[in-house]
Amino acid sequence: MLTDLKTALRPAFVLTALFALLLGLAYPALITGIAQMAFPHQANGSLIREGDRVIGSELLGQKFTGDGYFHGRPSAAGADGYDAAASAGSNLGPTSQALVDRVKADADAHRTSPGQSVPADLVTTSASGLDPHISPEAALSQVVRVAAARSIKRATVEALVRRHIEAPMFGLLGENRINVLALNRALDAVPRVTALDRTAPRP
Repeated sequence: MLTDLKTALRPAFVLTALFALLLGLAYPALITGIAQMAFPHQANGSLIREGDRVIGSELLGQKFTGDGYFHGRPSAAGADGYDAAASAGSNLGPTSQALVDRVKADADAHRTSPGQSVPADLVTTSASGLDPHISPEAALSQVVRVAAARSIKRATVEALVRRHIEAPMFGLLGENRINVLALNRALDAVPRVTALDRTAPRP
């Protein structure tokens, strides 16, 4: 009886150990090695560096609040938003007064003239709270504020926005979008208008 039990259990233990080694160690190690060789940037988190310093990732949004920067979507990830260790949505329903108040406050903050419509992605959070992109419409709606804060011609800022529009993958998957961190980094590289130039008319 005991011999029969050992005979029956041995293949189960052997197969469990074999597949644990193959699928738990060998296969992940193989895929990781291929990814590191073929796509090292993506495999290491699509990190963005300035010199030796990591300043962000192409895949994770950051909180920008200054008038001289383009703002991303609101975030409910963590207490202050954009917390990569607490990725989440707010889970507030359409009847939540807290949600209504928050959306109204965000819309008022982005509105530059009475009755102006505000792109939806500037007042709605993503499911992850870490979305790094906004729509081209959301970026273009902020051009006047950013240009004024930086004393840069509006046409210059608008052209910068249009250059950073990313098309859908393969022309089919997703929508046109703009990476906020990439756009703000490019914005920091644009020279500001000098005091003598500020008297010149701006479009």
